[in-house]
Amino acid sequence: MKMHLCLCSLGAGLVLWAAPAAAGTLSVGPGKMYAGIADAMRGAHPGDVIEVQGGNTYPGMIWLREDTGGTKDKPVTIRGIKVNDKRPVLSGVGSGQYENIILLLNANHVVMESFEVIGDGGDSNYCVVHKADDVILRDFVIHNCLHQGGVVGNDFGSGSLTLEYSELYHNGKGASSHQIYMATDETMYPGSIFRIQFCYVHDGIGGNNVRSRAERNEIYYNWIEGAFYHELDLVGPIDGDLLPFREDSDIVGNVLIKKNSEWRIARLGGDGDGNTGGRYRFSNNTMVMTDTSSTVISLQNTVETLEMYNNVIYGSKAGFEVYDVNEPIGPATVHFGSNNWVLTGTTSIPKEWTGSLSGSDVDFVDPANYDLRPQMASPLVDKGTIHTVSTGSLGFPRALLMPTHHPPQHLLIALGMGDGRNNVGAPDIGAFEVNASAPGAPPQDPPPEMIGNNGMGGCGCHTAGSQSASLFWFVAGPAVLMLSRGRRRR
Repeated sequence: MKMHLCLCSLGAGLVLWAAPAAAGTLSVGPGKMYAGIADAMRGAHPGDVIEVQGGNTYPGMIWLREDTGGTKDKPVTIRGIKVNDKRPVLSGVGSGQYENIILLLNANHVVMESFEVIGDGGDSNYCVVHKADDVILRDFVIHNCLHQGGVVGNDFGSGSLTLEYSELYHNGKGASSHQIYMATDETMYPGSIFRIQFCYVHDGIGGNNVRSRAERNEIYYNWIEGAFYHELDLVGPIDGDLLPFREDSDIVGNVLIKKNSEWRIARLGGDGDGNTGGRYRFSNNTMVMTDTSSTVISLQNTVETLEMYNNVIYGSKAGFEVYDVNEPIGPATVHFGSNNWVLTGTTSIPKEWTGSLSGSDVDFVDPANYDLRPQMASPLVDKGTIHTVSTGSLGFPRALLMPTHHPPQHLLIALGMGDGRNNVGAPDIGAFEVNASAPGAPPQDPPPEMIGNNGMGGCGCHTAGSQSASLFWFVAGPAVLMLSRGRRRR
């Protein structure tokens, strides 16, 4: 902590008194205090803000080392300052050992916002690598990262990370590189969370759009489409069968579109390298299938429960199935759900669902132009339920009971500009209320905090502020670099 030193007279003697200083601002860029971000981090103290001048390109390797960073209550903020609406660009790598990474997040308690990361399209360099804890990335644009994808969480030594208000596209390659690959170290940081919210993830070149081995995933208010394989691939950690923890995922208020390939909107459970035995909950999502895929969700290896409420499952043709089961291990999945709308002709609908609706059209405003808001006459309006989690011993823990925002509508939205979701009458089915703001229109305020809307409570651990009026929960700890090959399985 920075200290101001004051020599104060007290009688015949002098007393040396130390008082905490206010947070400082450090500047990075041509002609500024520091030439590079890593240099500024070494001079920063908890609570400081590092401002990085936009309109410039800063070369990797940018290593935020583990002996820098902030504290739980006073993170270090690294903020890109846009110049002529241009973010600072991070691109290029070094030539030494461990220097094939544009940005290595190895410092705990860091908030980083408003950067563009551009990969070189090669097969050996990384873009953003996460190996820290209590990290928030917001207002990022990440693209052209082929080797291991856009954002890579290390399998060992990684804690909680939040990714929000960001766009990722044209990342990944083949079966083993994904747009986003996330993992948490359940031994070093038990209870860690990967949260992704208000993001626009689209047009992946390889792998899955979001692949996660994290102990808990919170996937809220995103538009995710166009993966090479699955839009969501939520599986267990490497050697997860040897760990005492279960991996759970809460998926609320998203648009999930399966196009361009025959794979799934989501694969849950295991992949041959790690099995979750986890609980999965889908609520108020708009899920769209195209002609190329025949299954919405695959359950592989061990999935303890699958809960689905207020979801739209729509497609360009009838005949797809809600779920299938592959390579099952152990007890069969227990299903819960109600008030889901499915396209007429859909098969493999869980018999445990209640209050299901079906039809041939959901009356979206303009689906050809990606406007998936319901019209007033839509069969989705006022047909949802407020009872969106099961009770009893198999109930999903700390669920986000009702969505408070809409997802971005096929575009990157500005930081903190998520459109508030205000129910009129009963909840509408899907990711959008009938009164959702039109694409590009000013956002509405979110509803007042709802008592018992426990999903925003995350793990109940540590808190850090966010401009999105949401809360984030983290656990702290150090990290060292060790990149695992365990993420390679499709």
